[in-house]
Amino acid sequence: MDVTFLLNGETVQVDAAPTHTLLDWLREDRGLCGTKEGCNEGDCGACTVMVTDADGAKALNACILFLPQLHGKAVRTVEGISGQDGALHPVQQAMIDHHGSQCGFCTPGFIASMATGHLQGRTDHDDVLAGNLCRCTGYAPIVRAAEAAEEAPVPAWMTDSAPAVVAQPYAPESLDALADWYAVNPDATLIAGATDVGLWVTKQLRDLSQVGFLNRCVELRAITAKDDTVHFGAAVTMTDVLAAVRENHPSYTEMIRRYGSEQVRNAATIGGNIANGSPIGDNPPALIAMGATLHLRRGTETREMPIEAFFLAYGKQDRAPGELVTGVTLPKAAPNLRCYKISKRFDQDISAVCGCFNITLEDGKISSARIAFGGMAGTPHRAHKVEAALTGQAWTTETISTAAELFGEDYTPMSDMRASGDYRLEVARNLLHRYYAEMTGQATSVLEVTP
Repeated sequence: MDVTFLLNGETVQVDAAPTHTLLDWLREDRGLCGTKEGCNEGDCGACTVMVTDADGAKALNACILFLPQLHGKAVRTVEGISGQDGALHPVQQAMIDHHGSQCGFCTPGFIASMATGHLQGRTDHDDVLAGNLCRCTGYAPIVRAAEAAEEAPVPAWMTDSAPAVVAQPYAPESLDALADWYAVNPDATLIAGATDVGLWVTKQLRDLSQVGFLNRCVELRAITAKDDTVHFGAAVTMTDVLAAVRENHPSYTEMIRRYGSEQVRNAATIGGNIANGSPIGDNPPALIAMGATLHLRRGTETREMPIEAFFLAYGKQDRAPGELVTGVTLPKAAPNLRCYKISKRFDQDISAVCGCFNITLEDGKISSARIAFGGMAGTPHRAHKVEAALTGQAWTTETISTAAELFGEDYTPMSDMRASGDYRLEVARNLLHRYYAEMTGQATSVLEVTP
């Protein structure tokens, strides 16, 4: 595949294999070894680079970023964050001044994340750096370095413009072209952000010879707001989803803030998280609780369905060969929606349980209830028996307690490394009580501690 992009300010052209990662290419083909391989799955941030396109600069994990995804973009590695004359970037100097590095293995990734945040004018350093792990320095001096560099001007060499390139068949730029190509190549693997598919290559060593990339398809990257709904194209990144729902979906927004890391959210797409059908994906429970609609296309034919109908069984979705997810439509606002992500770590962890609740009241009684969980079964799905037990009943602790006992009839969760089945059921029951407490004005957040 012919790929053209900027690398540290210089144009490069590569005849790339479909799943040749940027990390491997940098280290093995270009001798740029500052970018490190740590986990090789997008968790540790040692491989972080800055990637710029028409939408601006973003931090991404090079270990699960395939070269064809970079066509028409600009990349800066740690070697290109300092100036050509050796001048240090402000975040590099601040890391020296504040003793932010010990062994140094993680430092290039921290520098790339910090430099990207500095370019963007970010001051939410805990979020910016949540995807970068350090095992020896400790985060306090690193955060102090980021704070110290906030007011420093952005160096001139850090401003990249994405190069003009010729469209390539492997990355269709219109939905019509993509649908036509996929109808003819139904066995191909579609890649959007590669935060899931990347691990197929780096961990499972799969050979994905026939692939198509979605990141240049204009329609799939669009967000369309109407009076009561908002439509997200399947290739909209979770970073852009977060920005779009921040005002009207605060609880969903807060859950997305814990979805992977900054680097993962910058690559992961809302459509990819749905299409892979993971039983522990965090988006589907929220979208099911909101009553979202899923859109699909095969050739010229389109269809839509309630999103919960898409998940048939573990590893099986209602999607025909050659049919792709094109987007999802959800209510512009859902005031009663609350999303609870339960995991061992607060940041960058896979949920043991993700529960989302959307209950509507009329005259003190429950008029409707939509409750969905991930991590409780082979697919994300609704708690129908619990919903039925709630609907029509008075909004009281007695109603909640009675309904909560029915979670065992809706789900038979498995035990694994993240949690036991019994724990998951108990969590589900407790989350319904937590939802009631929160909606009746009681303090529920374990992150808010007052003396």
